[in-house]
Amino acid sequence: MKPRVLDLFAGGGGSSWGAFKAGAEIVCGVDAWDLATKAYCKNFPGARAETLRLEEDTRPAVLGDLGRIDLLLASPECTNHTCARGNRPKDEASRATARYVINFAQDLKPRWVVVENVVHMRSWSGYRPLLDSLHRLGYQTRTVVLDAADFGVPQNRRRMFILADRERQPDAVLPTPWTRTRTVEEILDPPGTWKSTPLRSESRAQATLERAERAMAALPRGTPFLIVYYGSDSSGGWQPLNRPLRTVTTIDRFGLVTWQGRTPMLRMLQVPELMRAMGLRGGYSLESIGQRRDRIRLLGNGVAPPVMKAVVKSLLKEDDGVRADTQGRQGELLSELA
Repeated sequence: MKPRVLDLFAGGGGSSWGAFKAGAEIVCGVDAWDLATKAYCKNFPGARAETLRLEEDTRPAVLGDLGRIDLLLASPECTNHTCARGNRPKDEASRATARYVINFAQDLKPRWVVVENVVHMRSWSGYRPLLDSLHRLGYQTRTVVLDAADFGVPQNRRRMFILADRERQPDAVLPTPWTRTRTVEEILDPPGTWKSTPLRSESRAQATLERAERAMAALPRGTPFLIVYYGSDSSGGWQPLNRPLRTVTTIDRFGLVTWQGRTPMLRMLQVPELMRAMGLRGGYSLESIGQRRDRIRLLGNGVAPPVMKAVVKSLLKEDDGVRADTQGRQGELLSELA
């Protein structure tokens, strides 16, 4: 039997897409944003998509009869865990959404639970109590930090995953030995697909021009590159195309600089390119979902499916082995009886 999945804080379904590719059956996705559940419904037509804001006392009964749930996935709000907030105050109510998973684990008793969030969640005062709550429910846990680039995703995206299993200690999650590093070059659409405008213009922010100038000073003339168009950056505000993209966020922040003769041209990376940067392939679509900024927000909040695929495969590995061994022994017994 395929493990049946419930995905909390599901967004557009990145985690579920990875679990589906690992062989799971997607039963239901829950998110508070109607555009997220619209995207979820579009990509998982056989599953339910519920628009619901989870609260501290929300129990799975509110979703009706879901049947057996074997794997509970959850990506609670991460904004108030990340260091990107700097010195701004943290919203403890937002951070506490991670604890809402416990109600569902307690009532549904899934074999496995996976909680995904930013790495900085480990410094939250509620992190250890969250693990303790899982342990009290009978789960053994392992926390791993994984970079999507190590799993064939053309993006450096480090995230924390709490793996919980009722029956055994979860294994470490390792990329396959033959996984190669994918780069920005591999996500770009062919030249001319999207319109570019001259980099140097009166309307261009001085900080943008300075970032571009740093890149042009470091690279051979005529070499394309990316700039970080919005937001702060500690690496000079640019990157070459021969390495994975920096972390995709919820804002439109990456500009591609190319050359038209001796004139540098600029355009922003587009949604199809950012989808590839997230590892969203194989039929996943955001077509007709909101506006461009909405799709970018969905992607920036998402989980890279190849990473979740590896996580789920790791959890299922021994279970599949036990099942195969049991089936083999049953086959041998039937042969003997015959």
